[in-house]
Amino acid sequence: MSSRTITPAATSDTAFWADVDRHVVRYGSPFVPEIIDCARGSFVYTEAGRQILDFTSGQMSSILGHSHPEIVATVQRQIANLDHLYSGMLSRPVVELSRRLAETLPHPLTKTLLLTTGAESNEAAIRMAKLVTGKHEIVSFARSWHGMTLGAAGATYSSGRQGYGPAAPGNIAIPVPYEYRPDFVDAEGRLDWRRQLDVAFALVDAQSTGSLAACIVEPILSSGGIIEPPLGYLAALKQKCQERGMLLILDEAQTGLCRTGTWYAFERDGVVPDILTLSKTLGAGLPLAAVITTAEIEQAAADRGFLFFTTHVSDPLVAAVGNTVLDVLQRDQLDVRAAELGALLRAGLLSIQDRHAVVGDVRGRGLLQGVELVLDRDTKEGSDELGAAITRRCLELGLHMNIVQLPGIGGTFRIAPPLTSTEAEIAWGLEILDQAIGEHTPD
Repeated sequence: MSSRTITPAATSDTAFWADVDRHVVRYGSPFVPEIIDCARGSFVYTEAGRQILDFTSGQMSSILGHSHPEIVATVQRQIANLDHLYSGMLSRPVVELSRRLAETLPHPLTKTLLLTTGAESNEAAIRMAKLVTGKHEIVSFARSWHGMTLGAAGATYSSGRQGYGPAAPGNIAIPVPYEYRPDFVDAEGRLDWRRQLDVAFALVDAQSTGSLAACIVEPILSSGGIIEPPLGYLAALKQKCQERGMLLILDEAQTGLCRTGTWYAFERDGVVPDILTLSKTLGAGLPLAAVITTAEIEQAAADRGFLFFTTHVSDPLVAAVGNTVLDVLQRDQLDVRAAELGALLRAGLLSIQDRHAVVGDVRGRGLLQGVELVLDRDTKEGSDELGAAITRRCLELGLHMNIVQLPGIGGTFRIAPPLTSTEAEIAWGLEILDQAIGEHTPD
């Protein structure tokens, strides 16, 4: 039986959906019941002629909107000249992007490996950390998402663990510093994240066989529900790692490259990771990812024979796109723009929260915001049905939203419009969300 839900508007091409049922492997959430024909700017357009405002930037990737003219021009020019090479060959776009990324980052992050996806970059980072430290245990958050390849999936706890047999050995989960739903509290009932972190690493030490290699975390957990660790947490986490000879890997697949109002989310915390991974936003919708580390770590990895020889490592086509992404981000000061639009978006979400009691929490930074729905603000009881119904109604009204639904929690909207959005587009999306919530709540 098919897992998708088809609305009447989506039944015009029955042959298309019949082919979906017969030939397309289902790989996650149900398919959106629309046939997408094209996309431009902040909108996607269906074959039926519907215009849908994209509040997810594709898969949280298209930070410059869809079909940005400079990206289109770069792809057209580059693919006609040099698209793909033997993996041991280098081209100017690859070396230029590596140098330019280092220029956007604090010292000593100077060495870059260009890959394709977030899972691949996290896999390479974990593999490098294991090789350099000579250890194998990896610590990550209990609501993490780092990818679907073996090492990345082993460090992923938000979903996808059951039914696939043993994960890579040596993975250890620590609790998330979730201020809205605190597990360790102080005298005022607020999250006591220092005590939580101390207890977490006491448990890490108890479980470890003495082979702690690295800790990999997102500065803002996205698939975990837009959870932002309190200021000071990342610095304390890095200290825990240093005390144990572990490397700190920060996964900025969704937070990197201006989305949060700074070039990198870790800048707020004054912490520099040992290894940084980028993806999604780096290619602005195309498959481009990066592992960035120090010259010292890279040298140690090379001395030990580091191997990550893949078909599309250092591909010139997407590297050229990455250079264009940096051009636009720098020229248009999109870090500043994301902070300004993020303030506008957040103010609108807080206004919605004031009007609708089902909005329990608004959180996030810049143009990565989360809205957690609850049935009762006192108990914080969630409802999967409510989140799904509001998501469907938003789509009917012309707004595409993504909602994270994890066991025991009703759902959190992940809102990530393109950095190129206009004030009017942000306002329109807020208006639709407000209407959809209002239609499905009694207040």
